Amino acid sequence: MNAATPSRGEAEAAELARLLPESDEDEWELPPGRHLHHKDVLMQQIDRDTEPVHQAPAALAPRRRLLRPAVLMPAAAGLAVAGILAATLPSGGSDGVRDMGAGQGATPGAAVTLDRIANASLKSGTRPVKASQFVYVRSLVRGNDGELNGKVKLGAPYTEQTWFSQDPAPVTDIGMTRESGKGAQMPGQDVPIEASAVDGSEDSGAIPEGPERPTYNWLASLPTDPDALLKKLYAETRVIEGQETKAQAVFDKIGGLLGATIMPPENAAALYKAVAKLPGVTEVPDAVDAAGRHGIGITLDESSYTTREEWIFDKKSFTYLGSRGYMTKNHQPGGRPGREGNPEVLYGSSAVLERAVVDQRGMEPAGESG
Repeated sequence: MNAATPSRGEAEAAELARLLPESDEDEWELPPGRHLHHKDVLMQQIDRDTEPVHQAPAALAPRRRLLRPAVLMPAAAGLAVAGILAATLPSGGSDGVRDMGAGQGATPGAAVTLDRIANASLKSGTRPVKASQFVYVRSLVRGNDGELNGKVKLGAPYTEQTWFSQDPAPVTDIGMTRESGKGAQMPGQDVPIEASAVDGSEDSGAIPEGPERPTYNWLASLPTDPDALLKKLYAETRVIEGQETKAQAVFDKIGGLLGATIMPPENAAALYKAVAKLPGVTEVPDAVDAAGRHGIGITLDESSYTTREEWIFDKKSFTYLGSRGYMTKNHQPGGRPGREGNPEVLYGSSAVLERAVVDQRGMEPAGESG
């Protein structure tokens, strides 16, 4: 490949940019400060830099953090990961905690689709991942390129590659990310994802496998009974008080696992069956990922929230395709609730193009090293 030949990622992103229609989504606005809030929530999925909901006792060790540019948020671990957006309750809303037993779970249509997705995942033939290996994910991403004045404007698409360590022991070297394409923030650079303790702490900052670093080995340890799994997720998932319900926090947590990991078929099936038990989960008959692929969407519908995320699955194979995030309302003082005939605006989207296991960080499935 000579210097004039674009990389695979650049070519993919350029082709998608050519095919996607122009939009006027930059006319929409997020409430003041929401861009920074969404960024903070995404970063929680990989380093939990933000403050906890309930203040921890002073005797606890300082929080770990990841060392990488603040503007860099791997989409595979954030956008499709865990949800592209955190929901926001309007002023005077509920306390943000929904009883696990409230409601009747997903709508009938969504429940049937999730059961089909679960059954399809059991036939995936996924092989165990060794502790010495890395989970590789290549995604096409379109994010919000608006300025911090609140404007929502979809940026140019770009390709993102991520490598995540599967070592079960506490590590500071979590993995690496690489971006290419017009919309990339740091094109062509291999940026490590590393953990560190808070300044002044004697803690190394190393993060063990677990909810904040979901390895194949940890995912395999989760209950395969949907009720037991949901109970565990409710107990271990943090809620941002006043900004999300417990059900939505769990929904976003599971969404993060779907886009950025490889897990045993039995555990994947259990996750989908657990989602079917969440109140407010509905089906979207036609949803489109960042690559333009049409599929069936699964979402958690909270009418009082400003944002909503969809997971997208192939209509025939029921494999995971990607995700989309929408702004559903505008809660700014004097702001518009939405234009007639278009009550939602696309905030960002992703498409998982390839998922594999490799032996080295920076290695692509074809065997090329970065």
